[in-house]
Amino acid sequence: MAENRHKQLGLSDETVLQMYETMVLARKIDERMWLLNRAGKIPFVISCQGQEAAQVGAAFALDRTKDYVLPYYRDMGVVLTFGMTPTELMLSAFAKAEDPNSGGRQMPGHFGKKKNRIVTGSSPVTTQVPHAVGIALAAKTEKKDFVSFVTFGEGSSNQGDFHEGANFAGVHKLPVIFMCENNKYAISVPIEKQLACEKVSDRAIGYGMPGYTVDGTDPLEVYRVVKEAADRARRGEGPTLIETVAYRLTAHSSDDDDRAYRTPEEIAEAKSKDPIYLFANYLKEVGVLTDELEKEIVDRAMKQVNEATDYAEKAPYAQPEHALKYVYAEEE
Repeated sequence: MAENRHKQLGLSDETVLQMYETMVLARKIDERMWLLNRAGKIPFVISCQGQEAAQVGAAFALDRTKDYVLPYYRDMGVVLTFGMTPTELMLSAFAKAEDPNSGGRQMPGHFGKKKNRIVTGSSPVTTQVPHAVGIALAAKTEKKDFVSFVTFGEGSSNQGDFHEGANFAGVHKLPVIFMCENNKYAISVPIEKQLACEKVSDRAIGYGMPGYTVDGTDPLEVYRVVKEAADRARRGEGPTLIETVAYRLTAHSSDDDDRAYRTPEEIAEAKSKDPIYLFANYLKEVGVLTDELEKEIVDRAMKQVNEATDYAEKAPYAQPEHALKYVYAEEE
């Protein structure tokens, strides 16, 4: 039998099965959204496929009762772990009135759910980074015991928001974890045309924090490094920069044609290292997952996806006049 890595990390068989099921659910929701988009039923998809292991591994390393997460637009695995439901995600995709993120006002991928401490992002990339630093500053100022966790792509690590946020967090030793999900492409720009340094994590030293680069297809490795960063933050030792390296298995979005900048062979090779299959293989090797249980998990995910799709498709749109709500102060 293979080495039992999750037990070494203090994770139970039940917990790693939950991680696997969350990864599968994120993938199945994402795949359904692409079909709905191609059928002309939803306007836009920006995919998590290939990055589920990093997202779920990281989110499971946090305290879901008190920590804040500021996800970027691909982070379906993070928000599912933190309590968003397939139905809520579908309501957002269909831009229906019950969409918890924005009442149908924002594009899909702008996740937000106040009671779960999921803080919504904005369309300009990287704005969530200084927001996460502000939340961490509040934790330190008010002596509250929570960590702020923020994700972004490697393209975003070139934006001023990242550098200003990282610098401020480093100077003030704030309890924030910066996690860059490096998926090799900023839309069509490959990593070697984005960075002069070898790794995104090389930038950490400039801001007085540790930096780590880990395999983003391995949820256990991501769990380990995020858990260490969270423990460090709670001890008052400041921020950490983590870079997870995976591969974006789809086009940048449903409006992008990735054939213009990458080859079918490159994508096929990446799909052979699909994190969901890799994790399933590990779980089978250590005797936690069987073929029967795998089928049960996939069937359960598909049932949730079908129910969420049916509900969201039939749900009402917001009233047109509600477009002006929350824009201007309303008279009592």
